[in-house]
Amino acid sequence: MEDITIMHPRPSSIVAALYTLRDLNVDVAILHGPAGCSFKHARLLEEDGIRVVTTALDESGFVFGGHDKLVNMLHKVDEMFHPKLIGVVGTCASMIIGEELHEPVMEANLDVPVIEVEVHAGYNDNTKGVLFALESALDVGIIDRHEFDRQKHLLEEATNVEKRHGAASREYLEPSRGDMKYNVAKRVVELLNKGKKGLCIMNAKKETGYMFADITAAVNEAAAKMGKSENLVNMANIDPQLGLPRVREHAANIKEDFEQRGIPIHEVTGGLDEYAIAGEHIKKLINEKYRDFNFAIITGVPHAIPMDALGGMEIISVTNGPRQVLPLKEMGHQHVMVEIDLHPKTLGVREIVESEFGATLRGVAEDLIKVDK
Repeated sequence: MEDITIMHPRPSSIVAALYTLRDLNVDVAILHGPAGCSFKHARLLEEDGIRVVTTALDESGFVFGGHDKLVNMLHKVDEMFHPKLIGVVGTCASMIIGEELHEPVMEANLDVPVIEVEVHAGYNDNTKGVLFALESALDVGIIDRHEFDRQKHLLEEATNVEKRHGAASREYLEPSRGDMKYNVAKRVVELLNKGKKGLCIMNAKKETGYMFADITAAVNEAAAKMGKSENLVNMANIDPQLGLPRVREHAANIKEDFEQRGIPIHEVTGGLDEYAIAGEHIKKLINEKYRDFNFAIITGVPHAIPMDALGGMEIISVTNGPRQVLPLKEMGHQHVMVEIDLHPKTLGVREIVESEFGATLRGVAEDLIKVDK
């Protein structure tokens, strides 16, 4: 797969490392760099139960280094928060001036495991930050070799998915809000009302599943109100036995929420970190059992599912990436919507969060039932 120069902003390896530390249940992450580095995501992560602090390197630190600052910060974090697991993440500034994280960590000599991630934001693939964090977690015994190898394979596949049909597929992608949710909701209600057979396929990435799951819930609620529940089959990548600790917890929470709402998941397609490889499993399921279905509603990472798996179905997809609309349309998805600001709304939650499309669909279905009465 040929590398291309991408002009639009791309996710940062530093941020990817921070989220990986979160998934490993690190209590405190120390950013070794300027106070403003990755500020937005550091702030968001605080909503998700991880403390993020910074050594706040300034002009003096750029010249003379930040070794002592990092040693002092390690001690301060240990004294203030009494963490069971600490992460230290490099930044562009600290890496450019040649700072090494291991020596300060050794000098601090804490009785707490420390995951060191020497990373900057200059990598073409942001998954490098994830890989570096996992390598360090393996070194300190937080994960085993089997899980490391599994995660490495998933990262490679996630990168390939983005290069084939995602935000890394071309030099520049215009952001878009996609189709109007009201119009698509009317179409879904129309399909359900006509007795068409539909697949609800949730193929979500980690905590984003809390909102994408709401779309599955809303479709099932609408079908139930119209007496069409038997025409739906639900698939979701919510295996609670797969993934890093926080990811397994998310899957368990979503699974429990579905059960409490009385929404059956007919096919579990993998873990919440397996969105990049779930496509082949979904393709096999469809070929074996669901070839005669009329439409599919795909949420999360729809571009990971091969088009030849979907046959002649009408495809309705929901993503949280404004730059993902055009690639999905070009793949052949007839209706594409974007859940804007999904990520901030799914941090720190432990149950399904209402989506814009879910709310719209519920309203449209309710209006139809009032008219019929």
